[in-house]
Amino acid sequence: MQDNHADAVLDIYRLGIDGGEATFETEPPTWERFAATRLPGHRHVAVDAAGRVVGWVACTRVSQRAVYAGVVEHSVYVHPDARGMGLGKALLHALIASTETAGIWTIQSAIFPENTASLAAHTALGFRVVGTRERLGRQHGRWRDVLLVERRSPLVV
Repeated sequence: MQDNHADAVLDIYRLGIDGGEATFETEPPTWERFAATRLPGHRHVAVDAAGRVVGWVACTRVSQRAVYAGVVEHSVYVHPDARGMGLGKALLHALIASTETAGIWTIQSAIFPENTASLAAHTALGFRVVGTRERLGRQHGRWRDVLLVERRSPLVV
């Protein structure tokens, strides 16, 4: 993921927000904020045959504390027109490879239970649900639960 991908990445993020099943966010950040808060070595895009960005994955540190140096939280988004083609899994594969190379031992995320496609992709790649945060936030007039998922690297010990 490079600066020239900014418009497409933020458009896909906005589409995820508008869909209502991806995040509590109400609008994407500016590119400057996005780029400043996502780890540069672990930001990837999926590009179609025409060269268009159709998905992305990126992660952030969960804490500045040294004991959490190997723990990141990630987001993965696929354009609605490109869903069902395995792009989410491909992006997660790229993230897993880059984080393991960097010595990161845990990748975590929070997923709405209704986002069954995301849960299935994560489960297929070794993520497991470690807990449920019930009624964590209100969105569109209703309480939402969030499932906490994580993947511990078998390679980084």
